Amino acid sequence: MSNRIKINEVQPAAYRAMLAFDKYIESTSLTIKHKDLIKIRASQLNRCAFCINMHTIDARKAGETEQRIYALNAWRDTPFFDEQERALLALTEEVTQISGHVSDETYKNAAGLFGEAYLADIIMAIIVINGWNRIGISTALEPSL
Repeated sequence: MSNRIKINEVQPAAYRAMLAFDKYIESTSLTIKHKDLIKIRASQLNRCAFCINMHTIDARKAGETEQRIYALNAWRDTPFFDEQERALLALTEEVTQISGHVSDETYKNAAGLFGEAYLADIIMAIIVINGWNRIGISTALEPSL
């Protein structure tokens, strides 16, 4: 791949702002499992290899199973994800692929399962990982071996 800018070096204030946003998400009441599912699924949809690699490693360290990680891109067709995780993944997909908008059904389902504050944190977590994915993709970050 070609050499591309390093945003943290070229615009350190902007990069610090992203880090602060990310740090906020880490301080919320979102479970580690929910954060990991959001990060992996959005990164899969965006095809951000750097983020997929990083977040699947982190998820394994946090206790996520290989089976669930491998099946995440087909979560609807497996029994591996509970009702809350399914709502979280549906919302992650619709926010990430925002051109189709977030359906009322998906939103109402998530709102009914999580409550307003947790739902707000889910939406913000989806926004953060989508921002990181776009940085990774546009600057051609590659996963390390």
